[in-house]
Amino acid sequence: MDFSCPFRKCILMSHHTSMRFPFIVVPLIAAAAAPVCLNAAEREFEKSTYVYKTVDDLEIKLDAYVPDGKSDAARPVAVWIHGGALINGHREGVSGRMRDALLQRGIVLISIDYRLAPETKVSGIHEDVKDAFAWIREEGPAELGIDPDRLAVHGGSAGGHLTLVTGYLIKPRPQALVAFWGYGDIVGPWLSEPSPHARHATDISQEAAWKQVSGPPVSDSRERDGNGGAFYRFCRREGIWPKAVTGWDPDEEPEEFIPYMPLLNVSEDYPPTLMIHGTEDTDVPYEQSVLMADAFEKHGVEHRLIAVEGGEHGLAGAEPDDIDAAYEAAVAFIVDRIGTGD
Repeated sequence: MDFSCPFRKCILMSHHTSMRFPFIVVPLIAAAAAPVCLNAAEREFEKSTYVYKTVDDLEIKLDAYVPDGKSDAARPVAVWIHGGALINGHREGVSGRMRDALLQRGIVLISIDYRLAPETKVSGIHEDVKDAFAWIREEGPAELGIDPDRLAVHGGSAGGHLTLVTGYLIKPRPQALVAFWGYGDIVGPWLSEPSPHARHATDISQEAAWKQVSGPPVSDSRERDGNGGAFYRFCRREGIWPKAVTGWDPDEEPEEFIPYMPLLNVSEDYPPTLMIHGTEDTDVPYEQSVLMADAFEKHGVEHRLIAVEGGEHGLAGAEPDDIDAAYEAAVAFIVDRIGTGD
């Protein structure tokens, strides 16, 4: 790997230093500040869809899940950001576990769409995230009965990455972040070099891969004619994901990546953050959460890292009890910081 660029050198040295302590295992029982049961009876809710912005002819939407029953005060809100490598996914890909647990506690859940790469580059994705939160703050109180000053953000994979982005992109800052198997680095070897993992293997040609994403911008991957999943695997096979989603070459234009990397944008006023990551993740390395924990420690940010032993991407293959405990900790972390709505 070329160390000629100081920026890339910084990322790579952090990457290798953390290998001296590849696993930080946090006892899951201790991770939850208060007992939380995810198996309570499901609560009725009303789901509504809103257009929070329009770009050319593309309507970009969010879904709001409002728990039934009256509340004497404005309710707290938790925003979900879906995953999919910034290439795939849609707002309906919300975590059912988190949705049900938060609704049960009277918390309004909002799940947002955003324009997807590579048709839209990362700068446009960040604009969408900012605009979604602006809508929530400006329109949410009247439309949904929420208190935008009691706001948490959570998401998985690329949604975990964007959750970490909101920690410095959104003002006023959220009160809590929960990043499930997220990442703070978008130029490191795990993305900028060909992946050795079987999950990224594909025999698709370059021409066929790009044809999958050759249409107009979309904010829901189901609207594409092509297969964004095949394109993603091609990007990981070739080690070109950073350039595909940003439009910049990390070797030639490293400075362009800085505003889009949570790892390089942590400050003392970053929100309290919980990270949950499987130790055997071959899609987003567990080390990504270790690097973020290092940055939080350096800047004195309240944080917690829950390492789920044996968990692949999405915690696949981990012990069911450990998975349950991790989600219980996530709900407790949010409730402790934004309260309940009842």
